[in-house]
Amino acid sequence: MTEPRVQPDPAFALLGLYEKALPEVYGYLLARCGNRVLAEELTSETFLSAVAACRKDHAPPVSTPWLIGVARHKLADHWRRAEREQRGLRLVHDAECDVEDPWDDQLDHLRARQVLESLAIPHRAVLTLRYVDGLPVRDVATHLGRTIHATEALLTRAKTAFRRGYQEKEGRDG
Repeated sequence: MTEPRVQPDPAFALLGLYEKALPEVYGYLLARCGNRVLAEELTSETFLSAVAACRKDHAPPVSTPWLIGVARHKLADHWRRAEREQRGLRLVHDAECDVEDPWDDQLDHLRARQVLESLAIPHRAVLTLRYVDGLPVRDVATHLGRTIHATEALLTRAKTAFRRGYQEKEGRDG
C-alpha cells in the first residue's frame, strides 16, 4: 500500500514574490488613500485574498501586477463600504454645479493631494481611479459598482468639488 503524497499548498507561490511585491502593493495603496493604517490594512487584505485565490482550482498566475489589481479592488471595496456608512449617517446633498473644463494645466501637486484628501469618499474614489490610475470611465464604473452614466455624473460633480476646493485652498495659501 502506498502512502498518499502530501501536496504543497499552492499559496506558497506567493512566498517567493512577497518581499518584492509587498512594498509595491503598499506604496500603491498609500499613494491613493493617503492613510498609513488604511494602506496597511488593505495590503493585508490583498495578500489574504491572493492566498485564497491561489488555493482555488484554475488559480491565476501570481505576479506583482496581479496583486496590484487585487489591491485596486480592495481599495474600491473600501470606498464603497465607507460611502455606504456615511450615507447611513447623514443625508447627502449633491448640488449640481455648472461645470467648466479643462482642468488647470499647472496644478500644485501638494495642494492637489490635500484637496483630494479633503473630498467626500465617492469623489476621491472616482477622481483617483480616473485620473491617478488612468482608468477609463467604464472601468471606474465597474470598480465602484455604478453604471457608466452614474459614474460620469459623479465624475462631473467630483471635478467641480475638487476645482472649488483647490481654488479655496489657493486663496488661503496665496
